[in-house]
Amino acid sequence: MAKVLILEQSKSMRNILRERLEFEGFATAVAEREDVSESVVARRGYDAILADAQVENLAVLGVPFIIVTSSGSIDEAVSAVKCGAEDYLTTPVDMNRLLGALRRIVEREQDPDPQPVVKRRRAVQTSSQIIGSSPAIEHVRRLIDKVAPSDARVLITGENGTGKELVARSLHDKSARAGAPFVEVNCAAIPSELIESELFGHERGAFTSAIKQRKGKFEQANGGTLFMDEIGDMSLSAQAKVLRALQENKISRVGSDKDISVDVRVVAATNKDIRAEIARGNFREDLYHRLSVILIKVPPLRERAGDVAQLVEYFVGQIAVEQHLKPKSVEADAMQALMAMQWSGNIRELRNVVERLMILSGERVTVEDVKLYC
Repeated sequence: MAKVLILEQSKSMRNILRERLEFEGFATAVAEREDVSESVVARRGYDAILADAQVENLAVLGVPFIIVTSSGSIDEAVSAVKCGAEDYLTTPVDMNRLLGALRRIVEREQDPDPQPVVKRRRAVQTSSQIIGSSPAIEHVRRLIDKVAPSDARVLITGENGTGKELVARSLHDKSARAGAPFVEVNCAAIPSELIESELFGHERGAFTSAIKQRKGKFEQANGGTLFMDEIGDMSLSAQAKVLRALQENKISRVGSDKDISVDVRVVAATNKDIRAEIARGNFREDLYHRLSVILIKVPPLRERAGDVAQLVEYFVGQIAVEQHLKPKSVEADAMQALMAMQWSGNIRELRNVVERLMILSGERVTVEDVKLYC
């Protein structure tokens, strides 16, 4: 199991990073910077370090490192890369980008393992299997089956943790583009001054840190599907350029006046009420109509309580493999208690609870366990 050392002053950010990385199959540790030395790092065998600053001191530790900071700039990013940083991320963190960077480090640095935990977790994460048989989720499945073969743009709405990315992946996997790239971009995680470069790419010299030409997400997804998550958080200036790309199927890199034709199916997702955002002047109505050829609303878990039992069974099996645990049965009254919960965090919260119960309960999960650990 790959080990990641987290050096972060903010306790809340430490907890966010630690929880997500452990969910993805990494072992984690946290430390204050003054407690970290070359000998300590070598003795404990860290595979990567996440840190919020002081790049020069990290470079001497001999371990690949990634900078995660709340107050970054383009010049600081360039300096970090020159000092050896694998990546430079600003908060809120694009977790897909962070995980991708960590996995590249692990695959490069570690000897091949026939059953590496990180790779097994990634396979689970990218699965497009949708669990449940409630009328609400069956309706979503029928929509996916009807829409997937077309190139129609889709806007997926729903609360956080309901599985919008899973719907987007399923649309891609069941389409004629399944063999082409599925590229994700979290519009809320990228600073507004960098979003255009992220989406459309840039030419060398387009701005201070543009030391080489870079393809954006639209070009990376050419022939496949571009999943634009949290589209409601995109700046108005970026919205205007996305609208042009959708209208003309052309983009231009930052710093270039040359048009590049792209063949991309755009699937967008948001947890916001876009019509309300339009009324507030935060979202372009013409872009909304371009994106919402097909609307798919993913129901919250509280509206599909009948699926909780199937989801719990699925997660028990999944977590047993990932954590090397013996699968546990869930007593009937414990299952009823789980089904009665409101699940404000939806499926993501349910999975965390199941993992907690698998680790902390006895041979069987009882209703007392649910009351104690949920």
